[in-house]
Amino acid sequence: MKKITLGYAFCGSFCTIKQSVAALKDLLALDYKIIPIMSQIVYSTDTRFGKAQALIDEVEGLCGAKIIHDIPSAEPIGPKNLLDLIVVSPCTGNTIAKTALGVTDTPVTMAVKAHLRNEKPVVLAIATNDALGASAKNIGLLHNTKNVFFVPYRQDDPFSKQKSLICDFTLLPETVEKALKGEQLQPVIRI
Repeated sequence: MKKITLGYAFCGSFCTIKQSVAALKDLLALDYKIIPIMSQIVYSTDTRFGKAQALIDEVEGLCGAKIIHDIPSAEPIGPKNLLDLIVVSPCTGNTIAKTALGVTDTPVTMAVKAHLRNEKPVVLAIATNDALGASAKNIGLLHNTKNVFFVPYRQDDPFSKQKSLICDFTLLPETVEKALKGEQLQPVIRI
């Protein structure tokens, strides 16, 4: 039986990268083959949350594969049918908007678009401060898009950041399992 191959794409919600890496490790423990993908920003930006090169080294070491980090490298994902499912974790408001509107100007959005052409599942792990504001309409569009699934999410700080949502990264493996069957893990909105 063929091993399931996942794309695992990181976007620039830098404060949640460690949680995303922990979720990546959980998926690897389930014996998926994982091809890592990063936005140019994540691939090249040092922040107070960590150095870009340290993240690159860790992710490539875990996955045993080089990171796809440019558009030309992401484009063949569709035509070559390289993945069974793609995860975007963390998925920022910027990436949500671009995905909802078909904009493909980053390695992550190109990977998602290229993968969706094969009518296979995409799992989005939301982490954005404007999810209940400017990004709400785009999240709504994606909830109504075939083959797009969400890791269940909640408000992360409803009193200080009223419009912010974050997924429960610990539910990513279960969400992937359901999405591979064409099902959305429920309930999507958690308390």
